Amino acid sequence: MAELEKKYALVTGASKGIGKSIAIALAKRGFNLLIVARSENELGLLRTEITTRYGVTVEMLSIDLGKTGAPKEVADWISTNEYQLNALINNAGYGLWGNFSDLKLSEQMDMCRLNMDVVTEFCHLFLPALLKQKQAYILNVSSTAAYQAVPTLAIYSATKAYVLSFTRALRFELKDTSVSVSCLCPGPVDTGFAERAGLDAFSKMAQKFNMQPDEVAEIAVKGMLKKKSEIVPGFTNLISVIGVRLLPKALIEKMAAGIYKT
Repeated sequence: MAELEKKYALVTGASKGIGKSIAIALAKRGFNLLIVARSENELGLLRTEITTRYGVTVEMLSIDLGKTGAPKEVADWISTNEYQLNALINNAGYGLWGNFSDLKLSEQMDMCRLNMDVVTEFCHLFLPALLKQKQAYILNVSSTAAYQAVPTLAIYSATKAYVLSFTRALRFELKDTSVSVSCLCPGPVDTGFAERAGLDAFSKMAQKFNMQPDEVAEIAVKGMLKKKSEIVPGFTNLISVIGVRLLPKALIEKMAAGIYKT
């Protein structure tokens, strides 16, 4: 791993859940890390854990990526410290559950900002540096919700559809360069996502199908390094994605509405 000695992977939303597990999976493979999230305390604990167990360099920045100008602040931090980036993991994001008309518009727009705008800004800000590397990676985290419209998760599923579509297009544009672009589309993962989104009833059902963050992260990092286009962890999730592509949209939306009903 000598080639990674001064190279870093940037992981957003790294303090918990899939982001934390991806950071650990990358550290196992010798990647130095730049970890970014809101919680300074959780980032500090993760940095200590990773440096102690894997001996890689870990730098951290506590910042709310949803605030205006945050991606540029991160870019300035990286530029000022002359960190050489060779992997960008756009993981930060969240969901809100409920009928579109019942949820606060401001909260839904904040979700759009983090789930779509920040991903887009980071890709544009860091692509020039990534293109200078002999081999570099972008991994954007979407969801199996990206493959269909989901009533009561209307905006969340739409933002994840954006991430998937954007990633596929960017991958094609960069196919003859040193930057490989992949999209991770997990199904239910035991991260507390359902509880934060307000999906109390669904969270109980999801426990039967939940994958663990470490399992998803291993699949994600392996897929990214193998330069896969779309990474759908878990056989059940893969089958559901194939089914969505084959069945009528109206039927899929009716089924989704039954699962996520208010």
